[in-house]
Amino acid sequence: MPASVETTTVDPSHNQSAPANAHTPARAEEGAGEPAGGEALRPHAEQAFAAELAALAAQDDRTRPARWKMSPWAVATYLLGGTLPDGTIITPKYVGPRRIIEVAVTTLATDRALLLLGVPGTAKTWVSEHLAAAVSGDSTLLVQGTAGTPEEAIRYGWNYARLLAHGPSRDALVPSPVMRAMAEGMTARVEELTRIPADVQDTLITILSEKTLPIPELGQEVQAVRGFNLIATANDRDRGVNDLSSALRRRFNTVVLPLPESADAEVDIVSRRVDQIGRSLDLPTTPDGIDEIRRVVTVFRELRDGVTTDGRTKLKSPSGTLSTAEAISVVTNGLALAAHFGDGVLRPSDVAAGILGAVVRDSAADRVIWQEYLEAVVRERDGWTDFYRACREVSA
Repeated sequence: MPASVETTTVDPSHNQSAPANAHTPARAEEGAGEPAGGEALRPHAEQAFAAELAALAAQDDRTRPARWKMSPWAVATYLLGGTLPDGTIITPKYVGPRRIIEVAVTTLATDRALLLLGVPGTAKTWVSEHLAAAVSGDSTLLVQGTAGTPEEAIRYGWNYARLLAHGPSRDALVPSPVMRAMAEGMTARVEELTRIPADVQDTLITILSEKTLPIPELGQEVQAVRGFNLIATANDRDRGVNDLSSALRRRFNTVVLPLPESADAEVDIVSRRVDQIGRSLDLPTTPDGIDEIRRVVTVFRELRDGVTTDGRTKLKSPSGTLSTAEAISVVTNGLALAAHFGDGVLRPSDVAAGILGAVVRDSAADRVIWQEYLEAVVRERDGWTDFYRACREVSA
């Protein structure tokens, strides 16, 4: 006779040693596991923006879904920014159409999982992290999708020492981030879903449709409690790598994150993120850096769109994505060059090498496209002489 199925919950405080491939990041306890002085190189969203989250929660008198730290309105305000009645300024985490964030937030308040889709560099991971931080107060229940992600990363693994010594038992089971989120009513995250092998992806079907995770070895199951949901990300460039099955795609509400609509919006995004990263790395602020940021954004947008800003000259697009995230990286690297090897002022020579590296991914075809752009557009543009010379020098 088959074993009867029992419903069980996972004790998150149980001391278990996870296998190396279990993808179960530990949630930091207060004062434990943090660098001295709280100087983490890259704090989690709930740590970096703890003051904003606390201010929002304190003034949020709207209805909150079960186990949410704040209402959907407050979550959207945290992502989009605003000023609270007491004067507290909430910085925008996402610059783009408000409706996109509203749809994403309301999806998490239903029984549908959320899939953030878009080309690389459209802030999918960033939005995913901040949504989880605002909804659950914890963005670390994360499965990082790769070609080698095993089924155990989504379901559960085993402490093999205990398994061999005592056989299958609750003490020997190692819960995945998804299982923990189900048991605690929190938000789990799956990054780069289409990078995960198709048979591993499909382990999510039962979780998302039945809200349960069977443990056949024990004749038990973990049922999701209210508050549980899942955010997955995928990018358009991975189409055809491990496409989602129609059964799995139906379990998600898909929200497409677009590239910034205008150059001004993209300059604003790059400026904000560069400032945040620069402060975390103790890089000095650079006077008049906005001019070089706008130049980098202009180059990326023109090559990405295949046409100059004035619409007069058609261009060939290189093989790279030239995303906003890459523009942030180029400017941040240029900022470091200016601070450590220059006079502290961000100049064309500081960003030229980074632009070259971002544009020329294919050493043959992309290099021709870049040279044509330099000679046909950059060389003839007023006020870009220094930039042209710097780019020619690093391209030689």
